[in-house]
Amino acid sequence: MRRNFINIAVLAALVMPAMISCGFGKQRLYIYNWTYYTPASVIEKFENEYNARVIYDEFASNEDMFAKLSATKSKRGSYDVVFPSNYFIKIMIQQDMLEKIDKSKIPNLKNIDPEVLRKASYDPEMNFSVPYFYGASGIIINTARVPEFEKNWSIFSRQDLRNRMTMLDDIRDVMGAALVHIGYSVNSTDPAQINAAKDLINNVWKPNLVKFDAESFGKGYANGDFWVVHGYPEVVFEEIESNDHLITSTYFFIPREGAPSYIDNMVILKGARNTELAYKFINFIHRPDVYAEIVDTFGLPATVNIPARAFKTGYSWYSAEDLLNTELVNDLGAALDLYNDVWFNSIRIGD
Repeated sequence: MRRNFINIAVLAALVMPAMISCGFGKQRLYIYNWTYYTPASVIEKFENEYNARVIYDEFASNEDMFAKLSATKSKRGSYDVVFPSNYFIKIMIQQDMLEKIDKSKIPNLKNIDPEVLRKASYDPEMNFSVPYFYGASGIIINTARVPEFEKNWSIFSRQDLRNRMTMLDDIRDVMGAALVHIGYSVNSTDPAQINAAKDLINNVWKPNLVKFDAESFGKGYANGDFWVVHGYPEVVFEEIESNDHLITSTYFFIPREGAPSYIDNMVILKGARNTELAYKFINFIHRPDVYAEIVDTFGLPATVNIPARAFKTGYSWYSAEDLLNTELVNDLGAALDLYNDVWFNSIRIGD
């Protein structure tokens, strides 16, 4: 028995360092976030500072995120921190999916811009959510291929660019763009206006598109398949960062006529495995130097965190002023059925 004990002890001495180096024994934080939205350098820095291991999954749309969490919410601790957009916060609160925020555990909440909170009518007191980024999707153009264009949504009506363009596979972004283009609110609940937007998309824009795409438009743009894409600049620029020629000929704009905007948030799920580490992560994100690193990595303005603006050193593909003519996408309640009906039973048919 003594020899067996010594062997086991020796084995443990050999195995434990390897286990620790691979992440065994560390606290684990499970994150569900948008693609290309928190730099690997920031995740690694958090892991090192808190002796933690982050398990990081990605989603391409709020609808995908919500469907997955709704299917698994009965299973304790599927994720700790999730990044939904503003118009899903109220839905998730109503579904009792979110932990109430203990603000005493996030001292860096003081860094959040009060102006953003004034826009956050879905949760202005941050009882269930903490703003991560305020921004908008827009249009990315390869100017070497498309040297002349107007800075509005009408570019998707150009037949000369047929089969070289994509739009997001996102109900509210695409419908919002169409509604704004014909002079209505992105949050319209008027059936006639919603049908007019549907007709514009179906009859004028869709025939010129390769597809509706929220997952691979960045890669398609980078390899030259697409010349005009509707999407998020950080996704495209992550794909083309090593291509100096393409970076030089790439232009991003938020249409001057208006656009849907969003506030993405950090929330803690009910039944989270590690709420204490989740609080530390949210607080870490809003440390000014960390937040500046996030927005610098993706070429974004520091829209949410005020002191981070003094730490920011990199270029931004758009400014906070470019968001002035945008409109925040709101939860429509039962009226969302009008959008779902035209999107799934008309616009997306045959794709």
